[in-house]
Amino acid sequence: MAATDASRCRSSSLFSYVDLEDRIPTHHPLRKIWQVVNDALASLDADFSAVYVD
Repeated sequence: MAATDASRCRSSSLFSYVDLEDRIPTHHPLRKIWQVVNDALASLDADFSAVYVD
């Protein structure tokens, strides 16, 4: 790898810090799926708490 290639690799960002709310359109079906999953997980919260020790 040439020196310029190595420099470019080190200076580029590995992660993208973009809020998902900004990337998913308001009426996208994924938002409904998220709500269904969040509701299901919330209803299982007591079960998860019983299984995992603090």
